[in-house]
Amino acid sequence: MSSLGSMENLKPLLAEAQALLPAAVSLRRDIHAHPELGLDLPRTQAAVLKALDGLGLEVTTGSSLSSVVAVLDSGQPGPTVLLRGDMDALPMPEDTGLDFASTVPGAMHACGHDAHVAMLAGAATLLHSHEDDLTGRVVFMFQPGEEGLHGARYMIDEGVLDVAGAVDVAFAIHQSPNFPSGMMATRGGTIMASADEIYIDVVGRGGHASMPHQALDPIPIACEIVLAIQSMVTRRIDIFDPAVVTVAHINAGTTTNVIPERASIHGTVRAISSRTRELVHNEVRQLATGIASAHGATADVQITSGFPVTVNDASIAEWTRGVATRLIGAEHVMELPSPIMGAEDFSYVLERVPGAMVFLGTCPEGVELSHVAPCHSNRMRLNESAMATGIALYAAMALARSSAA
Repeated sequence: MSSLGSMENLKPLLAEAQALLPAAVSLRRDIHAHPELGLDLPRTQAAVLKALDGLGLEVTTGSSLSSVVAVLDSGQPGPTVLLRGDMDALPMPEDTGLDFASTVPGAMHACGHDAHVAMLAGAATLLHSHEDDLTGRVVFMFQPGEEGLHGARYMIDEGVLDVAGAVDVAFAIHQSPNFPSGMMATRGGTIMASADEIYIDVVGRGGHASMPHQALDPIPIACEIVLAIQSMVTRRIDIFDPAVVTVAHINAGTTTNVIPERASIHGTVRAISSRTRELVHNEVRQLATGIASAHGATADVQITSGFPVTVNDASIAEWTRGVATRLIGAEHVMELPSPIMGAEDFSYVLERVPGAMVFLGTCPEGVELSHVAPCHSNRMRLNESAMATGIALYAAMALARSSAA
């Protein structure tokens, strides 16, 4: 008989997940020490396959990327629930001093995807032990290429949303050291921003630095464009439908006595609605070309579209908070008051399937939240004990959805 009874009592899952924590920590540390980048993660893929071995899942691997899709089929009619964990690291150095720090120069799991993989593999083990409590199917989506390479889109193209029939609901966890350890936070509607890249090439005429009147200096024009973009954000964008435009790189010139012909501006655009995203794109183009033209120069503007806005289904997000409350208690469940301006390619899944992304707090023990190293920091660390909560959350979502059908 199920230890969960009617699924109203989910708390036993926490104790079961705690028993699985040592294996999850071991897997996480192995992946952390050997980070891989992008869409091709052969070692990480092999570690996932080994962790799933013996669970009786229907396992397939990707052809255009080293993904893993595993299906737990209860054999009973019911919903198809997708659980996603991303797998790739970031191209950056690690300075944590951990015993299991990255052994790969210029690569680090600074966003916690190693923990996502370990928690999802742990959830597969936990759900396998509760197969009698399930109806329908659970799809475990182990995804490469989240860090800007659209891995979710590749997996959708390869059929992850159809491998076990149409997916009814999708769920993903992202760890965050910026929340208290063991806390779950989410919201209905937009939870994360879109992310696009801007590239502006200002073209003037080169010349001698002592005689600028004989040249057409692109550098002050580029500076004017940068300042105008910042003013545009405050004057043209609705404060209740915000955007962030950050110019992160400016390049021009080679030495002190030469006016260059070109100046380049690179940056990022973040928005929490499609409307504002399109508005910012149009405004940046108009400002750059107009300002350059006013000075007799030209500006070529290229905007590379990245991940779309990540939008949680409002009813699923509310339901998710309810499940989490039954699992970990209301004092550990938080409704986010506003979106986070980071971006996620789980957005591609949520464009097609109702679902929710949630954040799991992993603030390291003994560290104040105000001093924590955040995701994408070379010193980012996480509280591994919170991974038991993540394992149980993944499993609880599938089991509760199964019982609700």
